[in-house]
Amino acid sequence: MDFDWKAVIKTVAPGIATALGGPLAGMAVSAIGSALGMDQPTQDKISAALAGATPDDMLKLKQADQAFTLQMKKLEIDLEQINESGLDSARKREAAVGDHTNRNLAYTIVGAFIALVIATLMGYARVDSVLAGTLVGYLSAKCEQVLAYYFGSSRSSDRKTELIAQAPAIK
Repeated sequence: MDFDWKAVIKTVAPGIATALGGPLAGMAVSAIGSALGMDQPTQDKISAALAGATPDDMLKLKQADQAFTLQMKKLEIDLEQINESGLDSARKREAAVGDHTNRNLAYTIVGAFIALVIATLMGYARVDSVLAGTLVGYLSAKCEQVLAYYFGSSRSSDRKTELIAQAPAIK
């Protein structure tokens, strides 16, 4: 199984990680590459570098994340808004087209996850190999994505909570 370098980036450099999934992915990869001393970073090079990363490399990544976030603020680019607008456009497309593919896939993924959990808890299925554990983890992650798509992510919920806390009191 390949090294999950994006999980490392999400942990060490969350600002850069947010940009990886959108239109600013090129800038994000460049920032990671610069922090790790690469002239022409690629996913394979980044993965290899992070697999053998030292604490000093992690510190450089953290500093690059802070610089990247500051640069985005100077350019008045809101990464959270870009990600949210991407989700919003996907939801609007689904409503406009009336295609049931997304809904059917969502039911299949959530249903499969629930069936797997029930089968495992009742003793009908065993998850005792690395491959089985990987598949369960993958299915769990996809189920989480479906739920975030239809019900919103915790990131947007955190932002709503923050905005509500800043709102003036109602008298």
